[in-house]
Amino acid sequence: IPSECASFPAPLTSFKPSIVSWMFWFSCRTPNIDRLAAEGVKLTQHIAAAPLCTPSRAAFMTGRYAIRSGMGSTGRVQVLLFLGGSGGLPPSETTFAKRLQQQGYTTGLVGKWHLGVNCERRGDHCHHPNQHGFSYFYGLPFTLFNDCVPGEGSDILADLQKTLRSFTIFLGIGLATLALVRRCGLLDISLRLLVVLFFISILATVLWLTPFKFIPTWNCILMRNQEVVEQPMVVETLPRRLLTEAQQFIKRNVDRPFLLFFSMAHIHTPLFRNPAFSGKSLHGLYGDNIEEVDWMIGKMTEMVDSLGLANNTLMYFTSDHGGHLEDSNSRVGQQGGWNSIYRGGKAMGGWEGGIRVPAIFRWPGRLAPGRVVHEPTSLMDLYPTLKYLAGDTQPDRHLDGFDLMPLLEGKIERSEHEFMFHYCGIYLNAVRWHPPGSDSVFKVHFFTPNFSPPGAGGCYHTHVCQCFGKHVTHHDPPLVFDLFQDPSESRPLSPETEPRYSEILAQTAKAVERHRNTLAIRQPPHDATGVSNQMTWEKILWKPWLQPCCGTFPFCGCKEDPSHSV
Repeated sequence: IPSECASFPAPLTSFKPSIVSWMFWFSCRTPNIDRLAAEGVKLTQHIAAAPLCTPSRAAFMTGRYAIRSGMGSTGRVQVLLFLGGSGGLPPSETTFAKRLQQQGYTTGLVGKWHLGVNCERRGDHCHHPNQHGFSYFYGLPFTLFNDCVPGEGSDILADLQKTLRSFTIFLGIGLATLALVRRCGLLDISLRLLVVLFFISILATVLWLTPFKFIPTWNCILMRNQEVVEQPMVVETLPRRLLTEAQQFIKRNVDRPFLLFFSMAHIHTPLFRNPAFSGKSLHGLYGDNIEEVDWMIGKMTEMVDSLGLANNTLMYFTSDHGGHLEDSNSRVGQQGGWNSIYRGGKAMGGWEGGIRVPAIFRWPGRLAPGRVVHEPTSLMDLYPTLKYLAGDTQPDRHLDGFDLMPLLEGKIERSEHEFMFHYCGIYLNAVRWHPPGSDSVFKVHFFTPNFSPPGAGGCYHTHVCQCFGKHVTHHDPPLVFDLFQDPSESRPLSPETEPRYSEILAQTAKAVERHRNTLAIRQPPHDATGVSNQMTWEKILWKPWLQPCCGTFPFCGCKEDPSHSV
């Protein structure tokens, strides 16, 4: 779950605000998170701009839908798959970290990035956090995948790996058969031909085996700024190291305006197995991980309070998307999380379970404790909110978020988000409309993912849902729900059940047209803003010349020296 912890010395007319932020995924016995909610403002309809990490984080960092920065997928792969790929958040984009850096903030990111590293050569770091406004970076330039832990299987194109492995076995058997036929004199087969076929098969095997067989080395690494400090990373000690780095960043910058984005590796599979928390929860290994997260949040809050920053610190806790319903196994059970009453989950387009996320803002002395806001809000709202608090009045690009402070402080009761647009890759999946003067929040679905097997609540055959072709069902007329009356999206509206049915379709159609005019759509390979699409196969697949490496490539390997912690 992404959480933002921001420190803003008051009054803002006299001091520069500082900002801190966390990211991870969430559920259970959570006294420290509960304390944040009790002491702050809770948002019950907080919406991620995409239902999975790479596009959601791109929108979160920029205050703009991912399609505007080329981070929306056109095909089956919806997130960056290899650290050695060339895709990522374009250098031309602006993040909230960069804006605050320009206002004199010291900025830091501790934890997960997953928005790319290199463009054209190893070491150009064009997508790296340091190039996107973060003065300091320590953590995972990629993400935490099952591939990072032996015995947990693979998350990266597992079906393709299986096909290529079968092809290699078939090729080997074929060559052995030809050699045997030649030896027995059954056919006159040239030895030269066999040798050529042998070397071709070896080359073909190496070309696919190298990127997939060594995924832990290529993807599961730690960096401090632009230096690889551990490859592959030791997962067991990762949470403590990230927490320590986040705490040290605050200590180093306690007397100056700062932004810290603490982007936790929890709760992403593979789940951590920390002996201090194992078996402590009522919800198995998943619950143990949640309670470890809560403990870490408590340590961060304790750090802020003990340094006397509580009344000058805005803390923001949220998530980049909903739980991954299809992620379960017989040993652990459900390990991808649950989404309560909300339908769908991670990678399921506009269904509420994949995009409605927890959100808490805490700022003692500025925000009234215990306040609850039920209005639609977005992760993209953080960007303009931080700009306002930092006193940044410089011109900017088209933003899709709004400053949240008037809503959080109770100066206004209505969200500025009359409409929200929900994407599945680059495809507009659904639209949310909160009519003026009404409690209703209507959701219009233009298409929905086809769950598998039929009747299931997710895409269990493919592990994640797809956004195109045979994987979706288009609806004409669209499916319409009133989330105020039906938050689980289980009772579609019709002209007979909803007097405003025709108006809903007409208003959302006009909103879509206005929204698309702001995109100035271009044809692939360029996205809506003319930025090259970052999620094509050409950019996603592994390129050895882009692979971050400690040592001499391809002999990459190192362990972090704890004494070198900054």
